Amino acid sequence: MPLTHNISPKNVEQEKLYLEMGLSDAEFEKVKNILKRRPNFTETGIFSVMWSEHCSYKTSKPLLKKFPADGPDVLQGPGEGAGVIDIGDDQAVVFKVESHNHPSAVEPYQGAATGVGGIIRDVFSMGARPVALMNSLRFGNLTANRTKYLFREVIHGIAGYGNCVGVPTVGGEVQFDDSYEENPLVNAMCVGLIDHDDVQKGIAAGVGNTVIYAGAPTGRDGIHGATFASDDLSDESDADRPSVQVGDPFMEKLLIEACLEVINSDALVGMQDMGAAGLTSSASEMASKAGTGITMNLDLVPQREQNMNAYELMLSESQERMLLVVKQGHEQGIIDVFEKYGLQAVAVGEVTEEKSFLLTQHGEVAADIPVDALAEEAPVYQMPAKEAAYVKAFQKMENTVPYVADHSAMLKQLLQQPTIASKQSIYDQYDSMVQTNTVVTPGSDSAVIRIKGTDKALALTTDCNSRYIYLDPETGGKIAVAEAARNIVASGARPLGLTDGLNFGNPTNPEVFWQMKQSVEGMSEAARTLKTPVVSGNVSLYNQSNGQSIFPTPVVGMVGLIESLQQLTPSFFQKPGDLIYVIGTTEAEFGGSELQKVVEGTYYGKAPFIDLQVEAERQKQLLAAIRQGLVRSAHDLAEGGLGVALAESVFNNEGLGLEAFISGDPTIAMFSESQSRFLVSVKPEQKQDFESAVTDIRQIGRVTGDGKFLLRANGGTLIDENVQILHDLWKGAIPCLLK
Repeated sequence: MPLTHNISPKNVEQEKLYLEMGLSDAEFEKVKNILKRRPNFTETGIFSVMWSEHCSYKTSKPLLKKFPADGPDVLQGPGEGAGVIDIGDDQAVVFKVESHNHPSAVEPYQGAATGVGGIIRDVFSMGARPVALMNSLRFGNLTANRTKYLFREVIHGIAGYGNCVGVPTVGGEVQFDDSYEENPLVNAMCVGLIDHDDVQKGIAAGVGNTVIYAGAPTGRDGIHGATFASDDLSDESDADRPSVQVGDPFMEKLLIEACLEVINSDALVGMQDMGAAGLTSSASEMASKAGTGITMNLDLVPQREQNMNAYELMLSESQERMLLVVKQGHEQGIIDVFEKYGLQAVAVGEVTEEKSFLLTQHGEVAADIPVDALAEEAPVYQMPAKEAAYVKAFQKMENTVPYVADHSAMLKQLLQQPTIASKQSIYDQYDSMVQTNTVVTPGSDSAVIRIKGTDKALALTTDCNSRYIYLDPETGGKIAVAEAARNIVASGARPLGLTDGLNFGNPTNPEVFWQMKQSVEGMSEAARTLKTPVVSGNVSLYNQSNGQSIFPTPVVGMVGLIESLQQLTPSFFQKPGDLIYVIGTTEAEFGGSELQKVVEGTYYGKAPFIDLQVEAERQKQLLAAIRQGLVRSAHDLAEGGLGVALAESVFNNEGLGLEAFISGDPTIAMFSESQSRFLVSVKPEQKQDFESAVTDIRQIGRVTGDGKFLLRANGGTLIDENVQILHDLWKGAIPCLLK
């Protein structure tokens, strides 16, 4: 525990204690210039967390400006707790994704659990009721014992928090690759619903208004969590377990109800959750946004542990805490609401005219900092970017076709790859039905939740194929957005917008920064073309250990609107006799594919090509056909290509089979991962209408009722398998690996 009263400002400078907190020499000089004196220990800590990458985005800010954030339906873009998009009828959807990678690497249960708790608070701090949770996870290969441990505990943490807090976990995605061996990625997404009039902002407006602390008392957990998240993981990272917070989902449930009741009060001015950097970030950001200052008496802050000093109180990241600004004279009414739910709410300060962040403890000034210096004047760095040498080499390679001797055996092998295999053993641990609005449960292209009191529904997905981004960051960035939109469209929804979780290695490495820059360029172009503005997001850097970086993984969380539940489209075949079509063309594209990994043991070459105009047109045509009632099922073609998509399409309906025909090179036809393709089924009587509504289509077969997977190629039988056998291999793969 830092004994800050014994450490003088002179000691902080002479012993370079600021370096341990994450400030560079140059940044410390900048702090001295701002304050016109040496900072004390607490002030140094406050600057270090607010200027950390995690809070200030100091290296990524120049890139984030490239994202298209506006659109006719956008009510709130980046800059608040979460993004807000209009869905008609005076309602809006609120959503955001956040990472909790470093904490999950050292304390996987609590790291994942508090990631879920934090993202829920971001959504209800906007005044929205959280209605769904999603996640996007990355792990090393499930052959290593440590990976199995991390995998189990992260899933338990997500389930443990989400199930108890009463928000359904309705889906997500999990991928496995060597690059995540030391650095798992845990990205959590929350979606909420709100009426337009109820949208809250995190502002501390109105001089003389009261600052109220509500929720759990402050403990010593999570101190310097934001700084911990802004540094490489190392062999010493286990010592950072105190930087991992501990969650209490039952208290969060009460906090949700209290905060949603409080937003109906005219007395509330602003509200923000105490997330990264805790009390420091919430108070200083709220003041900075309002152009005011804040003074707080830290003696009044509820404390879970004795004798906490100012440094600890300001940097703790204890969970389930909110900061509110309330009109002067109306404090008791707000406090009464929290007390009704058994929660503490205490007036700890007030809004001031002078734009300073003034903290007192035991009658002494603990910190006095210009408020904009923390939120607005954090350093911004234009990092050098250099094209990664390996990418240049990959771009010069010709597209090659991996050799497959036995296509039936290869299909079985691909279905058992953990990235492709059934994730049911994971989903079974999540409560996806709480709140009783879940229409499509985990395991489909998109999860779907109905909007109570209407005929509408929301489709939700998370997506990112990091292998493509590793091979070609700009193309991979385009594909990440396009694939998310394909998932949304395949469910019968119109994509509304996206939230991004940018997970990369160390930005001071010019090749890593180049990966990030190119990914953002690709994602931005796709978001503009597909009309899916980026309304919120998160950046998680320094995801590397022992000099080895993760694959660049900019996760896309997307939300779409289904205008009527009649248009809801399943992702698997429905009835025998239905016709099977492929939309789109297939080329020899195996760079970054599952087949390349299985056959070659590595990834190389070019990522699949994508034409965003073609992508947009195909999505538009398919959605129009769905709205005309011409499509029985739709599934996007992704990892493993057509072979895997065909198999997945008969796994959900017992007794169904298929008979399909392919021509040309069977390896290309079955396993290529060419982009902008869908697998759809259509009633025989609607054949003509469908064929005149959608272009670039090829009828390849029909659904049968005999439980057989029959695939003919060039006049002969290529695969003749029992669907049940394929299904059992697919479903049992992950549980088998975990034994």
